[in-house]
Amino acid sequence: MAEETFKVKGEDLLKRVKKLIKEGNIRKITIKDKSGKTLVVFPLTIGVVGAVLAPVLAAVGAIAALLTECTISVEKSK
Repeated sequence: MAEETFKVKGEDLLKRVKKLIKEGNIRKITIKDKSGKTLVVFPLTIGVVGAVLAPVLAAVGAIAALLTECTISVEKSK
């Protein structure tokens, strides 16, 4: 599995996570604060869509409101 890391501003966090989920090959998303502390880990299964994602996106939105900058680590399946 491949892992990518992105630094984003808090206001861009939700938009970036939505874009990554749309790509469809994401296994896990980890959001860390600017000091590297893990705030939340979202495991994603293949085929997760719609209402199942609503709580995840709501949580990401709440986190984004609290952060000025953060890091997203994405584990992708090959």
